[in-house]
Amino acid sequence: MRPKQAANLPYRLPPPLIHARSQGLWVALGLVALVSLSFWSLDLQWAAFFSLEAAQSMGRFVGEFFPPDLSPKFVSKLLVASGETLAMSGLGTLLAALGGLLLALPASRLHEADPARARAPTRLLLNALRAVPELVWAALLLISAGLGPLAGTLALALHTTGVLGRLFAESIENAPPGPAAALRSQGLPTGRVFLYATLPQVLPQLVSYALYRWENNIRAAAILGVVGAGGLGQMLAFHMGLFQMGKTASVLAAMLVLVALVDGLSALARRLMSR
Repeated sequence: MRPKQAANLPYRLPPPLIHARSQGLWVALGLVALVSLSFWSLDLQWAAFFSLEAAQSMGRFVGEFFPPDLSPKFVSKLLVASGETLAMSGLGTLLAALGGLLLALPASRLHEADPARARAPTRLLLNALRAVPELVWAALLLISAGLGPLAGTLALALHTTGVLGRLFAESIENAPPGPAAALRSQGLPTGRVFLYATLPQVLPQLVSYALYRWENNIRAAAILGVVGAGGLGQMLAFHMGLFQMGKTASVLAAMLVLVALVDGLSALARRLMSR
């Protein structure tokens, strides 16, 4: 006769935190050692940073920003540059979302039996796209596209495609497999299985990723103007280079307002999608 099993199986407690077999302990110790080595290897002059002389210099520099230039002529230029920055970020994010979704399909394994032969080379391409910063992409594209917002838009699109493509691929691979398996068992092709089973499950997450990257691209679009890619960044680089701090303060304020506006719009869109 087979021995009867106990009604309540013995519960195995995890090892305590302060234990040689605790993996969390060793990971935490490794992080502490890495941070300690970072502080030791860098020449961080904390005493000079927190000195009274540094505080006074910083106070004088900040004082030069006031009062900001709010003349009607300059404000009208700010509005045009803000619209240009918003258009650059929006169009760049839209192109990146489309390109990222197209690259996410070959970069993901749709089911366990999927050979996914293009997964490795496609992920390598996505790594290459996002490894190059937007500023470097813009500097390279200025050679062919010239000065203006086109180079900045394409730079945002290329870098963001690498970021969104990887995020989209992870979302597709982590989607619940049940609905897709049910459709495959009925003989539906892979494309229709993705459209009717996988995509509806991951679409809110994909849109959330795209909106978040749009917020980031607003900041990036402002920075791209430093290399002549148009928008608020170009105005910032121009007026800061001439030490026109009142105009620089107005440009910075316009950037803050634009980022806050996009942040509010994306939060509203997320709330509407979650209903």
